[in-house]
Amino acid sequence: MAKTILGIDIGSNSLKLALCKGGAVKKTAAVQMPANLVKDGWITSAESVSELLQKTMKEHGIHAGQAAIVLPQESTYIRTVTVPVMTAEQLRLNIPYEFSDYIMDELKNYTFDYATLPQSQEDAEENRMELLAAAVSNDLLEEARSMLRAAGLKMVGAAPAECVYIPMIRRMEAAGREQSREYCFIDLGYQDIRMYLFHGEKHMATRLLGTGLSTLDSVIADSMGVDEHLAHTYFMTNFENVQTSESAVNVYGNITVELMRALNFYRFSNPDSQLSDVWLCGGGAVIEPMRAAIAESLDMNIHGAGELLPASSDPHSFLRAVGIAMA
Repeated sequence: MAKTILGIDIGSNSLKLALCKGGAVKKTAAVQMPANLVKDGWITSAESVSELLQKTMKEHGIHAGQAAIVLPQESTYIRTVTVPVMTAEQLRLNIPYEFSDYIMDELKNYTFDYATLPQSQEDAEENRMELLAAAVSNDLLEEARSMLRAAGLKMVGAAPAECVYIPMIRRMEAAGREQSREYCFIDLGYQDIRMYLFHGEKHMATRLLGTGLSTLDSVIADSMGVDEHLAHTYFMTNFENVQTSESAVNVYGNITVELMRALNFYRFSNPDSQLSDVWLCGGGAVIEPMRAAIAESLDMNIHGAGELLPASSDPHSFLRAVGIAMA
């Protein structure tokens, strides 16, 4: 019997929950995060988030005992590695050493895990395997586990954001999309915009842009003479067509320039790349003028998160919560 898993995505601006079972999204919920409860990608008060989780689940009629949570990229390490074919026990012993040049702390303070990537014919002939390996500090995992436990949930999964896109790639390829195509996911988040690049299930790169929707709040607040909280409401509701104002359009232009730079660098580093498709997600993906600016500047096939998920009322916002529940 398929398990019911609650996917949890804690963003700087909102908390997103997705209740999933057997590849289907049963229920979703999102609430505003209190100010200053998230800093550098992670929570500042586990107790406050536990209380918020309980309240949100109760108000939205979400009943779950098991949960999986997206971990902050600022506190995790992820690598694609190639190793000789090994047993599970051999991998358990050897994976930590793949991070010895990246982690300055003692390796014993980290938990390591991996996922086996589809084996190419060349890898099979060379008796080797590719893995997506991750390292997470034990302190971070214990804090997440304790936070969920206080909310009445058992943590059965936890992974960096890169891992949430792999179930989406598998869904597309199972539905008939060409195997091992290149995929680009752009998360238009509140604090940051991040670009995730894959070749099939193989993670190629993550690019962080030093901007997000909060930049729009700031410029709109200045132009309209209101505080940033009200400016955000104005922007998301398109009050007085603020989404197409000169201030907003200038920010869209800056964002698309940064996206083009990231893509150009990826293509320069991967000269055989034939990347042609981009999937937009995150809160900014529902802003039509921003989507149009990105589509015009990138000159690529632009897709929405609705193509990646089972039926959901707001697939753009809940992509990561659904992905971690299905990972």
